[in-house]
Amino acid sequence: MAWHKRLETWAKLALTLLASVLFWRPGRRRSLGAPLSPPRKVLLVRPDNRVGEALLTTPLLRTLKALVHPPPEVHILVHTKVVRVLQGHPDADAVLGFDRRLLWLGPLAPGIRALRRAGYDTVVDCANWSAPSVTSALVARMVGPKAVVIGPGIWPVTLLQSVSVPARSDTRHEAVQRTHLLTPLTQGAVTQGLSFREPVLGALFRTYLEGFAGKGPRRAVINPGGRLGERRIPAEAFSAAARELISLGHVPIVTWGPGEEALAQAVLSGAPGAELAPATSIDELAALMRAAGLTVCNNTGPMHLSVAVGAPTLAFFLRMDMERWGHAVGPHRMVDLTPLVDGASGAGMEQRVAEEVRSFVAERSSLTG
Repeated sequence: MAWHKRLETWAKLALTLLASVLFWRPGRRRSLGAPLSPPRKVLLVRPDNRVGEALLTTPLLRTLKALVHPPPEVHILVHTKVVRVLQGHPDADAVLGFDRRLLWLGPLAPGIRALRRAGYDTVVDCANWSAPSVTSALVARMVGPKAVVIGPGIWPVTLLQSVSVPARSDTRHEAVQRTHLLTPLTQGAVTQGLSFREPVLGALFRTYLEGFAGKGPRRAVINPGGRLGERRIPAEAFSAAARELISLGHVPIVTWGPGEEALAQAVLSGAPGAELAPATSIDELAALMRAAGLTVCNNTGPMHLSVAVGAPTLAFFLRMDMERWGHAVGPHRMVDLTPLVDGASGAGMEQRVAEEVRSFVAERSSLTG
């Protein structure tokens, strides 16, 4: 570990220990398994700026509304950049943006003060167990001065919690693990599966999608982008996927996000017959994936979005824990290409991607008749 990372780790540890002393109250700690009163007003805390992370909290929303009786009022606190992802979700009564620039003011920070006045009786720190998230733990504790704070059982953030939940030992799947945080409220039951609101579309994009209806060729979305370039398979591999889809009677629609139009054009240059999607908002991308009915992508935010809207999704992983971050349940397929990248040529990857596309389409066709 580099010296600056080591220093950051020690600083976070010291901050957590100091906060645990300052925020200590007698009788706040509860043992795991002790009965909790049904919550009236719940706040989920996940101040991460990634689209996928926001979507991975949606099973918690559904669990609270479906399995807690009576259903509580559910608010979720997220990074301001991903409010748009969850705004309007049918299981969220409020989606709140969080700006942590003034967090150093502690309970006096403007956003924190408003949240403390909201009167949450239960706050859930929706961080994971792989590393302690000090910021998330601090926010969860500060916004619920009288609340039961539930969080992942990883030291030292356990010092700020009322109930610490150990990680499940039978799975590494992040969405399942994260929803497991709610088991103290549900006696062990949780719902599974990502979800998204009904997309809000403008007239022009709705007209575009209407062209998909009828007896025309089947469509498939190809999303070659991703936040981290080293975790994306090459554009040439997506071109091979597009050519395979064309040979199977599909029209590939290549989608792109901000700064990714050149990448989309590179995919198109290797696959005559594929089409470039118009610029899309997250709602339009969700609707396009659902209408096309098949998505090919990297491990990235759009992968989670495709799964959330129920589109069969073929996702390729590079140097990421596929079991943890993927969705290897029907109708989806996750493929780890890391061994291929580290030990073979690019041509080998293109062939493998084309084979996976062919197999995936055949599997879907057999299931749908």
